[in-house]
Amino acid sequence: MLRPYRWRLALVLACQCGQTLAALLLPHLSAELIDQGVAQHDLRLIGQLGGWMLLAALVQLGFSLAALALGARIAMDAGRALRGVIFAHVHSLSLVEVQRVGVPSLITRCTNDVLQLQTLLTMVLTVIMLAPLMGLGGVAMAMRQDVSLAGLLLVAVPILALVVASLMSRAMPLFGRMQALLDRVNGILREQISGLRVIRAFVRDDAERARFASANDELTGTALRAGRLMALNMPAVMAVLHLTGVAVVWAGAGRIHAGTLSVGTVVAFLAYNAQILIAVMMAAMLFLMAPRAAISARRIAEVLNTPSSVVPASRPLALPTSPQQLARLRFDAVSFGFPGAQEPVLRDIDLEVGPGELLGVIGATGSGKSTLLGLAIRLHDPSGGRITLGGVDLRHLDQEALWAAVAIVPQESFLFMGTVATNLRYGREGASEADLWHALEVAQARDFVAALPEGLNAPVAQGGGNFSGGQRQRLAIARALVCQPAVLLMDDSFSALDAATDARLREALKAERREGATVVVSQRVTSLRQADRIVVLDQGHVVGSGRHEDLLHSCPAYAEIVASQSSQEGDAAP
Repeated sequence: MLRPYRWRLALVLACQCGQTLAALLLPHLSAELIDQGVAQHDLRLIGQLGGWMLLAALVQLGFSLAALALGARIAMDAGRALRGVIFAHVHSLSLVEVQRVGVPSLITRCTNDVLQLQTLLTMVLTVIMLAPLMGLGGVAMAMRQDVSLAGLLLVAVPILALVVASLMSRAMPLFGRMQALLDRVNGILREQISGLRVIRAFVRDDAERARFASANDELTGTALRAGRLMALNMPAVMAVLHLTGVAVVWAGAGRIHAGTLSVGTVVAFLAYNAQILIAVMMAAMLFLMAPRAAISARRIAEVLNTPSSVVPASRPLALPTSPQQLARLRFDAVSFGFPGAQEPVLRDIDLEVGPGELLGVIGATGSGKSTLLGLAIRLHDPSGGRITLGGVDLRHLDQEALWAAVAIVPQESFLFMGTVATNLRYGREGASEADLWHALEVAQARDFVAALPEGLNAPVAQGGGNFSGGQRQRLAIARALVCQPAVLLMDDSFSALDAATDARLREALKAERREGATVVVSQRVTSLRQADRIVVLDQGHVVGSGRHEDLLHSCPAYAEIVASQSSQEGDAAP
């Protein structure tokens, strides 16, 4: 991850070395100032050494600012790159892997977990990299001042290291639990925002508040326990620092009185002692931050190491250019089962739809209708058999080419923030306004879009929340039509439309799709009555295939669906 920044890393290290040398020079100059200048009343030497100290301080400040700026920039760029890698990998996963990890957890890993690594990298490059340089340099300079006093460091440093190790061993499990609890809080919050209408409809506000409060309190309690452990770090370092300083003064006072040790040496040694222990404190910061960052790194690695069950073709084949060949989708003995499921969702599916043909798919809830369309755009790969487009197996196609040839109107009509025009151009950015209005007209959405004050430039809220369900469905249909796909898949896309709009839309769609293939999944028989062929699914099997009139006599499952919907309409009519 840091390979592209190796030259900037080298500059950071050079700046840290310059900062360390300047910092180590200051106590030596102060000792000379006290012993040679102040003690000898030599004003010229005092001025000269004072000037050198000022220069060393300015050099230290300059190198420090440069290292800080470079280190922070590297950390921010690395965080941005890592988020991009995670985002791209998540988009390469199939729905199976996404659902297994969970959307809230993926969001947390792409944001909070990356932030933990980014924060650690910032600290390493701007602060903690100084620790070994300052520590080793301080020990060398302290021993140069007085070897016997340096023996006190053999006691202080191990004590401080023992304290840090104790804090780290207790903090690591808490940080791991914090990340898991953060996933849980994000999941509950996302669920409650998405299901706000259901919560209010069933008067579950108090229960949901209590559920969120419980998860939030548990996260807060764990964070407080981890925070208390981290808060002990600074007092422990300061206690050892001051006690060591007391020991240095106590041990040096008698030798100063005896004339075997100078005051400047003691002052310099105290400064080096502070630098050494501050270096240990910097290392302690790394040890305290590393456990949480390690947990985050492990969680990110889990995502990046998750292979997609949908593997891109290594040598993709080209699709035929002829519209008559391209608009031909075929399922050959296709079976599919989700990992870990006891029974497959689809079994031995054989069907084909060609240019100008409207294929209807109907069946009971859970019969595999939506899964069938998901296989056609390669959200999953079949467990058995193969699916071909224009005679080419989908597994041998470039995914971009597949998605350019096949468009889908999903069961939940999702619109993106922006305008009506940006949503319609989502699959074909170069579409003209005439193309957009034509697609809206076919989708029976022209009238309400034209009535908007801004027309095509009317704003669209997140998810299309400022439009009704029927309007969202018609805009989603228009968005797919703008792509001019060879194969159009519609997953129960008429469910929010009234009967009159449904009939007009089906008539316009039939005229529009004379050269392309269309597959319509619907729960309503009326939406499929005029289809060229209807496929009936029951428990993952094709139990009937033909026109409406033929299926009434040849397929009991279809006749039962028709009868149940006819009775419901008859009950509703009075």
